[in-house]
Amino acid sequence: MQNRRMKKGFSLIELMIVIVILGLLAAMVMPALTGKGEEAKRDLVCVQMKSLYNGALDMFKLNNSLYPSTEEGLAALVTNPDEEKYPNYSSSGYLKDGKMPKDSWGNEFIYINDAGSVELISLGADRKEGGDNESKDIKMSECK
Repeated sequence: MQNRRMKKGFSLIELMIVIVILGLLAAMVMPALTGKGEEAKRDLVCVQMKSLYNGALDMFKLNNSLYPSTEEGLAALVTNPDEEKYPNYSSSGYLKDGKMPKDSWGNEFIYINDAGSVELISLGADRKEGGDNESKDIKMSECK
C-alpha cells in the first residue's frame, strides 16, 4: 500500500546527472557556433551588394546609359542628381521606399565608379577602413 502512495519523481542525483550532461553538450556545441553570427553578417552584406548592383544600379544604367559617378554615389538611386545628364531617370527612383541601403552593421555602402567599373564596399564590423579577419572591409568584387 505504501508503494502506491509514494509520489513518482526524479531524485536529486538523477537531476544532477542530467544537468551535467546538458552542460557537457553545451560545452561541445558552443565553440562551433561562436563566430558564425559575424560570418553570416558578412555573407548577407555580399548578397545585399550583389542585389543592389544587379537591381537598382543596372536599372539606373539601363535608363541612363551609364552608372552614377562616384561623387553622385548611391544617393543618385533615390533622387535625380542632374536632370540634364539623366533625362530618362525613373520618376520613382530606383530604390524601394527611397531608402538608402545599409550593411549588416547599419553603415551605408561606399560606392566607387572607376570609368564604368563599379565597386561597392562595406567597412565591416569595425566601421573603419582596412582591417583584418572579421574587421576586414568587404568588397563586392571579392564576394563569392
